[in-house]
Amino acid sequence: MSLTFRRSLCKLHGYCSQNGLLKNLAPVAVTRRHERNYTAVPPPAMYGGRHTVTLIPGDGIGPELMIHIKDIFRHTGVPVDFEEVNLSNDPNSDDIDDVITAVKRNGIALKGNVETVLDDRAPGKTKNVKLRTELDLFANVLQCVSLPGVKTRHQGIDIVIIRENTEGEYTSLEHESVRGVVESLKIITAERSNRIAKYAFEYAVKHGRKKVTAIHKANIMKLGDGLFLKCCREMAKNYPEIEFGDMIIDNCSMQMVSRPQQFDVMVMPNLYGNIVSNIGAGLVGGPGVVPGKNIGSDYAVFEAATRNTGKSITGKNIANPTAMLLASTLMLEHLNLPQQAKTIKDAVLKTMIEDRIHTPDLGGQASTTDVVHNILQEIRGNGVL
Repeated sequence: MSLTFRRSLCKLHGYCSQNGLLKNLAPVAVTRRHERNYTAVPPPAMYGGRHTVTLIPGDGIGPELMIHIKDIFRHTGVPVDFEEVNLSNDPNSDDIDDVITAVKRNGIALKGNVETVLDDRAPGKTKNVKLRTELDLFANVLQCVSLPGVKTRHQGIDIVIIRENTEGEYTSLEHESVRGVVESLKIITAERSNRIAKYAFEYAVKHGRKKVTAIHKANIMKLGDGLFLKCCREMAKNYPEIEFGDMIIDNCSMQMVSRPQQFDVMVMPNLYGNIVSNIGAGLVGGPGVVPGKNIGSDYAVFEAATRNTGKSITGKNIANPTAMLLASTLMLEHLNLPQQAKTIKDAVLKTMIEDRIHTPDLGGQASTTDVVHNILQEIRGNGVL
């Protein structure tokens, strides 16, 4: 194993340890340091030490990637059984409430993205948003890391983006007050702003991070974003060892594409998090390489970071499976299965970084199947198969 690859693994294994959950958060007031509680609560193993995970293949490339994940899990001896549910944009898919019940029953899910039709004017929340809000998955977390062997404009990137996942513009409170005039409400609360700010600072402490930057537009939305920024500033006082700063979202977007190395941990409201997450993923190789997780006090859902269905490449056997496979290893870490997670992750990263088996999105000519076969060979080389 090369020195470059070993160093990459050391940094990238930060993925594995991102399994903290927050419990007993103060509803509005800023919690003092000695009252912190940052406890991972994975669902217990059942049925002879095996875990049951809700599997949501979703739309686009999701179903084909989930087949590969199940195959790799089987060959690696991962003690996980999947309860598969069909949630998609198909009118005949399972009811969203039944899917939510399945996640609540198992406590954890692995999910492909569910397509939202852009011209759908039906009121209310989309299936993706309803899943996150009904399960109170308040923190969307992804780590954007430069990967050796993946050619990008910038190197030396290691950014953790933490997005408030349950309010803001995603409350879906819209109405047409008079013909041709639509009002869309953005909701920011002190309770949820404090909660996500606390999560960001706790994450920084736990993972040895040095700085937290709050992203906002408080210069224009003085009350809504102003409240979010105020909560972050007050929370920062409880963590004097962590440097704190803030940045307006438009300047943040420019800084991300010009000098991304300046960022460490970033925390922001919902819509900004969606935008910045996609920028961050694009900086390090695109939607095929960055995993993500959605964390709540009781449930966790793992998926690719950019929530892209990949509809245009469905069925072509060219989708990059890396992001979804790394998301599955995050899930295994959450289930306290670190050895299986490490085995799969090392094989995935070695395939990409050292063996240079790249799908077309990374400038290569390999198929999805080529990548998966190489990963299985790497696992076999470690004596697992």
